[in-house]
Amino acid sequence: MPTAYGNFRDFCRDTGNLYSTLPVCNLFGPSLTRNATGFGDGCELRGIPLSDNKRLANLGSILIAGIAILASAFLIWKSERKKAAVGRREIQLFLIGYIVIEICEIFTIGGFPLNSSARRAFTAVHVAAIVATLWILMLNGIVGYQLLDDGTAVSIGLILISAAMLFVGTGYIALDTGFSWTGYWDDTLNGNNRAYALYTLYQLAPLVFLVVFFLLEAFLVLRILGERKPMMYLIGAALLFAIGQIFQYVVSVHICNGTDGKINGGLFETLFTLLAVVMVWIFWSSITEDDWPMSTVAGSGSYT
Repeated sequence: MPTAYGNFRDFCRDTGNLYSTLPVCNLFGPSLTRNATGFGDGCELRGIPLSDNKRLANLGSILIAGIAILASAFLIWKSERKKAAVGRREIQLFLIGYIVIEICEIFTIGGFPLNSSARRAFTAVHVAAIVATLWILMLNGIVGYQLLDDGTAVSIGLILISAAMLFVGTGYIALDTGFSWTGYWDDTLNGNNRAYALYTLYQLAPLVFLVVFFLLEAFLVLRILGERKPMMYLIGAALLFAIGQIFQYVVSVHICNGTDGKINGGLFETLFTLLAVVMVWIFWSSITEDDWPMSTVAGSGSYT
């Protein structure tokens, strides 16, 4: 039986149509970046009109992305002050990745005025940064087990090299899709926009990384540290992220119709993702500020 796996068209239609708040949609044939007219009969996110027939499609997401960049920079600074905390450098790498995502978001789903080629380039970086950053988050879940001493050249190097490989690989596929350099992905540009590689890397892989991170941290907290309170922060982060995705994929089209295209669920997805990232940092901070029993974990580090 045929399945919808790999299809982006309906997602792009329901998340803003011509100005979709799903960044990957900027790569495909029906998008505005290809001088086309949209993905179908979905609600069109129109945003705010500017001069010369230009539009600022998603001012709310731009403002929240700006706040997210400042908040992440503050959390990096706060992390730096926790000198003895396990995973300090690793959580900072995650926050840096999130900053890159939010910078790209201003120009991709925020709709900040750019020419089409520049927007497709930012989109490729955006998609690749999402995959690489969530990979880094998953590896943060392993760091707590102290299989390697955290913060060392080996630990940081392994994270950076593996994340860079994912970033480059995903980024190349996105760029080749958006610019048709080789023509290999041209069959994904129209129709149902069935792009198996991008769908797997952009939709499925990050979800797997998140689930693995949650399970690793839950086991660490409940079975090794023998604590329950930090789980409130971890579960809170998961719920906030899930709410954001519901706004993006389910509620978005209804908000768009209800506001006559002024806003859609992308604004709320950006907001709840920011809150989820903050909650992840609070979770990490909560298990690094006291002395926890770590006798069953390999390595010399301790959560202090």
